[in-house]
Amino acid sequence: MDPQQYLVLLNQLHLSQSHLLAVIERIMEECIPTQRHSRDYLVKFPEELLVDNLGNHMLFAAECLLAGTFMELEEPDGVQLRPQARKLLCSLELVRTVLREQSLSQPSSYSEAVRAVLVQFDRLFAEFELSYVSSLVAVKSPEEIYRQQEIIVLFCETVERALRLGYLTQEMIDGYEPLLMFTIPRLAIISGLLIYPEGPLSLEQSPEQMSRVFSPFYNLLKKIRDLLRVLSVDELALLERSLCTAELQDPCTPAAAPAWGAPATKPPSARRGRETWARTGTCGMRGAAAAGAGYQDIRSASTSGRARCPARCPTIASSPSSSPRPQPGALQGARCSELRSRYGSTRDMLHTLFVCISGVADQLQTNFASDLRSILKTVFKIVASQPEPEEEPGSSQEEGGEARTTATSRLAECPLCSSTTETAGLCRAGVRRLPEWVPDSSCSQCSACRAPFTLLRRRHHCRSCGKIFCARCSPHTAALPHFGQPRPVRVCTHCYAVHR
Repeated sequence: MDPQQYLVLLNQLHLSQSHLLAVIERIMEECIPTQRHSRDYLVKFPEELLVDNLGNHMLFAAECLLAGTFMELEEPDGVQLRPQARKLLCSLELVRTVLREQSLSQPSSYSEAVRAVLVQFDRLFAEFELSYVSSLVAVKSPEEIYRQQEIIVLFCETVERALRLGYLTQEMIDGYEPLLMFTIPRLAIISGLLIYPEGPLSLEQSPEQMSRVFSPFYNLLKKIRDLLRVLSVDELALLERSLCTAELQDPCTPAAAPAWGAPATKPPSARRGRETWARTGTCGMRGAAAAGAGYQDIRSASTSGRARCPARCPTIASSPSSSPRPQPGALQGARCSELRSRYGSTRDMLHTLFVCISGVADQLQTNFASDLRSILKTVFKIVASQPEPEEEPGSSQEEGGEARTTATSRLAECPLCSSTTETAGLCRAGVRRLPEWVPDSSCSQCSACRAPFTLLRRRHHCRSCGKIFCARCSPHTAALPHFGQPRPVRVCTHCYAVHR
């Protein structure tokens, strides 16, 4: 057969199977919604496998197995799965036969025979899906799922602490800065070793008891923990700020060791990767080769105990008036002095810590990309700003002692405004009426950049025009006295520049 003709026929087969499964799925949701087989096992799968056409791929794989083609599987695995594939395809044929007879006799109802074959097909499909994927890739064990849930909690606590200390800003999180893919794991390593030492990064347990994400770095994490315990408050703050900006600051500079908890400047962002991160969770900031080279530097730095840096400066001591350390140092004075004596300067010691922590975080992105992406997506769902509650169009609102009812006020000939008849409100003096808020359900993309809203790209209402925007297109706050809003509220970039 001509290869081109083969590809055309194969594509038609895939489309037909996809349509068939979609129809059966809708029928099952209507006929047996409470009898569906559990799909909780999907949490065990790598994230890249959880795609819309996974069911279609399973059906095609079953047909190939029954025909003696093993595709991605090893031959022993394929032979073992062939009986399940045969049962699944026979069940599918039975479903088609029963549904066809039902449509000819009683098209408006579902008989018990239809319900029974649908329940059986749903069960066989789920069992084959779990068995096939388990033979294809390594799925997570229940213990590993629980450990990664603990890591999610640690990452969330880390983000909350970073927000409180000014290392990160809520705007960075709502905008899904690509740099956060590296910043959050770096800060989480410090939190897990120093602030929450009994959490998922506890080194009192064996490597086998840790999550597979961090267990390969067990020995290196011990060295990082020992060095972290000898840092002063200012040194720790300097290290954490450096990890947020991806550049080690000079501890000799007076401004390099700010007061604990002082507001931080926003780290530089790779904005061209923002959309890629929001869509897929990856940004391509560093390649695997670079991360691998960095890891070799980590091991050499941690084993030699001395980084070759010409800078020399005295150790920064914590003053009696300094804030208490997040985790009191557990090392004795002699041990602390011995660790510090391995380095020629404070900068050498901080440089080693910077390289080690950054290297571990980079290796997480390289070797455990799927796990880390899943963890970070869950973290962003939790810590990102929640959508504003939808307000009733006819409800009266009082702020500053004045009642205001909902209406519209926009500028004429404005790309984001809907009609010229709505400009009358702008011509009236005094307090005008609030704009009508666009319902969340009626807007699926940002009104400015047209980026589709997802679980990560959240909706935000502009208080000036009432339209819905993403965080990047509504980063401003401004007082709106003409609407009776004396305090700064969120507005979109357009209203900030035009409508104020």
